[in-house]
Amino acid sequence: MPAAGPTQTTHILFDFFGTLVDYSASRTEQGYPGSYALLRQLGAGLDYPGFLATWSECFAQFDRRSDVDDSEFSMTEVGTAYLTGILDRRPAPAEVDPFVMEYVREWSTGVRYLTGMAELLTGLSRDYRLAVVSNTHQPGLVPGQLAAMGLTEHFEVVVTSVELGWRKPHPRIYTAALDALGIDAGSAVFVGDSYGPDFVGPERAGIPAYLIDPERRTPVPEPRRLDSVFELPDRLRARRADDDRLAGTAR
Repeated sequence: MPAAGPTQTTHILFDFFGTLVDYSASRTEQGYPGSYALLRQLGAGLDYPGFLATWSECFAQFDRRSDVDDSEFSMTEVGTAYLTGILDRRPAPAEVDPFVMEYVREWSTGVRYLTGMAELLTGLSRDYRLAVVSNTHQPGLVPGQLAAMGLTEHFEVVVTSVELGWRKPHPRIYTAALDALGIDAGSAVFVGDSYGPDFVGPERAGIPAYLIDPERRTPVPEPRRLDSVFELPDRLRARRADDDRLAGTAR
C-alpha cells in the first residue's frame, strides 16, 4: 500500500489585531475624554490622569489572573470591577454598559485598516476558506470591525476568546475553530503576529503557523516568517507546490 500523502491545506485561520489591522494595544494613549466624562457623571472625583492610572491597574489585575491559565475576561467584568472600586458601590448594568461601550469606541480609534486587505482576502478566498481566531474582551468588536471594513463575506467563522472563555494560546480556542469549520488541524494554517498565541499555540495544536515578524525577534523558521501578511499568497503557493511534490513521491 502506498504511503499516505500530506494533507492539503484548505483553510486559513487569521489572527485579527496586528494581522488584518494595525492597532495600538495601549489602554491610555488613544485618549478617553468620553469615558472620563461618563465616569464623572457617575460621581467619581478622579482627575483625568488618575482615571487612566487606576483603569490601567484594574485591567492589569485581570490580565495577571488570565496569565495563569489563559482564561478570558470581558470588558463588562473589568468595567464592573473598576466602577465598584471607584464609586465604592456596586454599579447597575445601566451604568456599566454605557461606560464600557464608550471606552471600546475610544479604544477602537487606534485601529487602522491596511490598504490592499480586501484585495488580499478576495484572492485568498478563491483557493481557501477563511476564518478569524482572535483574542478580545468585547463580544461583537471583531465582527463589527470586519463589517466596517467590508470583509465579513470572506470569513466563514469568527471565533473570539471572550465568547469561548479561553484566550490564545489555550488549546481550546484552536479546537473550537477547527470544530466550527469541520476540519482537522492538518487542513489549516494559522497566520498572526504574536509568537505565543499565533505561532506556538497553533503549532502545539497541530496547525502549521506563519508569524508576521519583520524584525526577526522570535525563533521562527525562516520559511514560516513573514515580513508582512501580504507575503502570505506567495508562501502558500510554495507550500502547495511542496505538498504536491511530496504527494507525487508518496504514490
